[in-house]
Amino acid sequence: MATRPTQTMNNKDQKFPELANALSDVRNYFAYAGLFSAAINLLMLVPIIYMLQVYDRVLASSSYSTLGMLTLLMVGLLLALGGFEWVRSMIMVSASNRIEKKLRDRISDATFKRSLMSGGMVTNSQPLADLSQLRQFLTGNGVFAFFDAPWVPIYIAVMFMFHPWFGVAAIFAAIVMVALTFATEMITHDKLTEANTLSSSVANQLNGSLRNSEVIEAMGMADDIRLRQHQKSDQVLRLQTDASQQAGALTSVSKTFRMVMQSLMLGLGALLALQQEISPGMMIAGSLLLGRALAPIDLLVGSWRGFTEARARYNRLGELLERIPANQETMKLPAPEGNLSIEQLVVVPPGAKVPVVRGVSLKLNAGEALGIVGPSASGKSSLARAILGIWPAQAGKVRLDGADIWNWDRTELGPYIGYLPQDIELFDGSISENICRFGEADPEKIVDAAKLAGVHELILHLPEGYDTVIGGNGGALSGGQRQRIGLARAVYNSPKLLLLDEPNSNLDDQGERELVDAIRRIKQQGCTVIVISHRTMVLHSMDKLLVMKEGTPIHFGAKDEVLKNLMGPQIQNKSATA
Repeated sequence: MATRPTQTMNNKDQKFPELANALSDVRNYFAYAGLFSAAINLLMLVPIIYMLQVYDRVLASSSYSTLGMLTLLMVGLLLALGGFEWVRSMIMVSASNRIEKKLRDRISDATFKRSLMSGGMVTNSQPLADLSQLRQFLTGNGVFAFFDAPWVPIYIAVMFMFHPWFGVAAIFAAIVMVALTFATEMITHDKLTEANTLSSSVANQLNGSLRNSEVIEAMGMADDIRLRQHQKSDQVLRLQTDASQQAGALTSVSKTFRMVMQSLMLGLGALLALQQEISPGMMIAGSLLLGRALAPIDLLVGSWRGFTEARARYNRLGELLERIPANQETMKLPAPEGNLSIEQLVVVPPGAKVPVVRGVSLKLNAGEALGIVGPSASGKSSLARAILGIWPAQAGKVRLDGADIWNWDRTELGPYIGYLPQDIELFDGSISENICRFGEADPEKIVDAAKLAGVHELILHLPEGYDTVIGGNGGALSGGQRQRIGLARAVYNSPKLLLLDEPNSNLDDQGERELVDAIRRIKQQGCTVIVISHRTMVLHSMDKLLVMKEGTPIHFGAKDEVLKNLMGPQIQNKSATA
């Protein structure tokens, strides 16, 4: 089934339903982790009970056998405690891995589409980093604190069983610790949120600088751009430092308070023991039990920054998935033949409000070639993106074999489309992998595409031939060589629609003649060809011409007829001057 974007219905009772569903999918993991947490917390009482029995039973009876049996039982139970903690950790690792695998493709697709919708302005991989960091958070101690926190009332109840004053003191300590947790949240939330936003902005600026490193180096812009980045980085550092200092202060207060309360509890126990209201063993057990009761809250205070950052990542991912809905399955369409029609097309770039293309209508039969010409900023490249379905139409339709191009599944349509943009981007890998679009390599088709693009002989002279590995910028290849390899990628596997945006910008006269020959051969295979160019040689191989000006078509028709209309006024002006 084909898929296209569709608006996800928001559940009013559920925020970010896709993320919530991913968490719901592993609820059994959380349930098992909760069961093991229950066992762990029960076994946490073992050292306290052991100490209580040693003080009150063994010392009073001087029984070596009782001490031996209690010790063996204590060691066995604590070994079980260690095993349960390991199992709980493995359960959370498995749950976090399953969540990442479930969401990875969806988030990767949304990140890719976000870049398309922004016109390439947003190119960072922050969402995938957010997903990875969320997975790591789910395996950390902060999550275990949430599993252990519900046992605090149980520990307090046991302390009431020792003595009511123990329970009252524990409730007071717990209230203060919870208040410190909320204070940490209130103080650090805004600063950490702002710091995360600025950090993303710095990352975007850095990515832009790396993409344009040659321009920056050539014109000596490095220091000024670095200064601008440092200013924002310093602001991020200040915000994070302030939040860390305040959170650190509250964490220190929390730990100090817990130690003071444990010591005071020991003193309270001693007072009650002197009054013979409790045994000496209960005196020490009360202090230990209070420490155990407050430990999850103390851990929550210490890991609150991680929890705040995880929540920010969760919200960013949820907002991304809501802004870029999942695909909806549609019926699979037959393979296209290449018949293209455009109906009163209006195109508005993503994020803009003013149309850059208005009122374009044309029709091309399979195997016809169209040249698009016009001055800079006349909307040619924007029209190309709409024809390919990269940008949605604000109004009108682009139809391939009668079907709206926007309704085609890109994975199914992609093999029938060839595209050579102005800025050639090759990818890390071998030349053969780049030509076959990193799909299943067919050596015969790869060589045919290279020959069609006039780059076969050049590739053979490279050190490793078709297996030569190149980087994302094309490595040591020249602009013309990269353009020809890009053309080979575009014509690979005989596409039915081929769009070339300034394909001869880096070619010499010989290269342009070879390009013209390639276009003619591609047309003979029944491929519909669209070429955007300022140079006239390649236009002679076109069947039709479209002339654009300020986003509006001013001429469209057969090549000779359009050229006659364009040249007519010039000839008349020359005659009048003579």
